[in-house]
Amino acid sequence: MTHRQAVAVMLAVTLMWSIAGVVTRHLEQARAFELTFWRSAFNALTLVALLAAWRGPVALWASLRRGGAAMWTSGVCWCVMFTAFMVALTLTDVANVLVTLALGPLFTALASRFVLGHALPTRTWVAIGVAGAGIAWMYGQAFALGDSRHLLGTAVALGVPVAAAVNWTLLQHLKSLRQSGKVDGPGEDMLPAVLLGALLSAAVTLPLAWPLGASAHDLRLLALLGSVQLAVPCLLAVMAARVLPAPEIALLALLEVIFGVAWAWLGAGEQPSAAVIGGGVLVLGALALNEAWALREQAGAR
Repeated sequence: MTHRQAVAVMLAVTLMWSIAGVVTRHLEQARAFELTFWRSAFNALTLVALLAAWRGPVALWASLRRGGAAMWTSGVCWCVMFTAFMVALTLTDVANVLVTLALGPLFTALASRFVLGHALPTRTWVAIGVAGAGIAWMYGQAFALGDSRHLLGTAVALGVPVAAAVNWTLLQHLKSLRQSGKVDGPGEDMLPAVLLGALLSAAVTLPLAWPLGASAHDLRLLALLGSVQLAVPCLLAVMAARVLPAPEIALLALLEVIFGVAWAWLGAGEQPSAAVIGGGVLVLGALALNEAWALREQAGAR
């Protein structure tokens, strides 16, 4: 895959990721935990089919079996991300959720600093401060309106970037251990952890979703979310990550927020509030400048 092809793949990935909000708004009966269960279940089924076809069922099972604590930790993180995201969408606006999710790269940077001891450049500290102000703006508006539902939804959505930060920090730690020769084998392939996370999410939410009441219309939309919106783009993103540097991937991934808000506005009439737009501009602007600066530094170092 060339660099241009990898960029095109990431654009397709963000488009697929971004349909979750608008599709959710067109469901008839499935709500909260049932919505999460079906999406995770269809995600798991799609991943089993794709990974088994890609590597063979024996190799897939072997990678899951020997993954160890690292695989399970990553799987739990994916479970939290899958579950919190969909529950948050049922509690607050799509724009609130997506802007909150955009904090992932900054949370990851903080985790790398305090867990792995990686030094952060001044630009990243500035970006963290500006993005924090943007989220505070969004929260402040919800507090002023006394809207507990939106506050709860945003708080649940925060679980996604927190879990993502733990997950990416773990993967970064495993990578550094492999490069130093201190570990090999099981930590090398963590892609099956995505499947493990989908299975855990489905198992955790099934008792909370019972009795199931989704209509045939809902099941078709949830199958679309589990396969096209989640499983396929996750695998494509992993392929693109082999070509694109991390800052460029993080920068391209921000398009999900823009696409997602636009879909919800055009396809479900969900217009973001002034506070969400203002806070979102601060968050996305801080992230975009930070990642663009990182790319410029990498180009200058070559």
